[in-house]
Amino acid sequence: MVKLVLLHKADSIYEDEPDVVYDFPRPYLKAVKEAVGDWVIYYEPVKAGPRGYFAVAKVAKVIPKPGVEGRFLALIEPGSYLPLDNEVPRLIAGSPLEAALTEPDGSSKKGGAVQSAVRRLPEVDFARIVNLGLPQDLEQIEARRYGPQMAELAQGAEVFERPVVERLTRRPYREVAFRRKVREAYGYRCAMSGLMLRNGGGRPEVQAAHIRPVESRGSDSVRNGLALSGTLHWMFDRGLISVADDCETILVSRNKVPGDVVERLLAPDGRLLKPDDPRNAPHPENLRWHRENIFGQSVMDDPAPWQ
Repeated sequence: MVKLVLLHKADSIYEDEPDVVYDFPRPYLKAVKEAVGDWVIYYEPVKAGPRGYFAVAKVAKVIPKPGVEGRFLALIEPGSYLPLDNEVPRLIAGSPLEAALTEPDGSSKKGGAVQSAVRRLPEVDFARIVNLGLPQDLEQIEARRYGPQMAELAQGAEVFERPVVERLTRRPYREVAFRRKVREAYGYRCAMSGLMLRNGGGRPEVQAAHIRPVESRGSDSVRNGLALSGTLHWMFDRGLISVADDCETILVSRNKVPGDVVERLLAPDGRLLKPDDPRNAPHPENLRWHRENIFGQSVMDDPAPWQ
């Protein structure tokens, strides 16, 4: 097995969905096959946008792309994709983070490997990039953000130096990383009410909801998340509300939700608030899954928050 850097451009001819599949041509087949069962880092080149290294994922399988000669698909292991908390630039102080792109004097190489869409990545380079993008103490950083009470709780927690891969697979750590990216993407506003509520210590009350749950093969991509208030999160998870196939209109299970509750909780125009960056907008396939598998099908086994 080997770790890789995979170049991704949103407007590319290759049909990538970074949390689901990576589309690539035959010249990279050997390298990608070597990565099956191992981790990759996604990289967006400077000319395509400002993100640099922006996410990690694990390759589960490689298959020929149906109907397209000479193209292949790397299938991403469900639940492995995770956006970096801090997007990492290719160069720091003028030097690349990848040894293969570095000249003996520390400067960046030109052409060749720099332009390759698939690059093998030594373990030490992988760990360095992940540690810059997903700090060891991310949970403590989040706990210290709002108010003295949270800071006091964080002070007593020693940061355990976990190996990088162990950290990437630990659910509590991933939940914090997901929550931070989703709430940031929506400007800490609820996507269905449009409200930005904060408690007395300044902590945002908005939560991060998975559209397709992780246990149902959903990912921790921002495109599988919605920033929602606590009540709307509860309703979304129980299938009382969803989003129509136009990816904007909020659907309500009217036979289960009183009209006055709808008027109090949802934005007057009944439309979903979108992130400023369209790359973070909910993926239509995730919304479709929620409509077909959750909306209108859940039985409430606990009292509604408005009762």
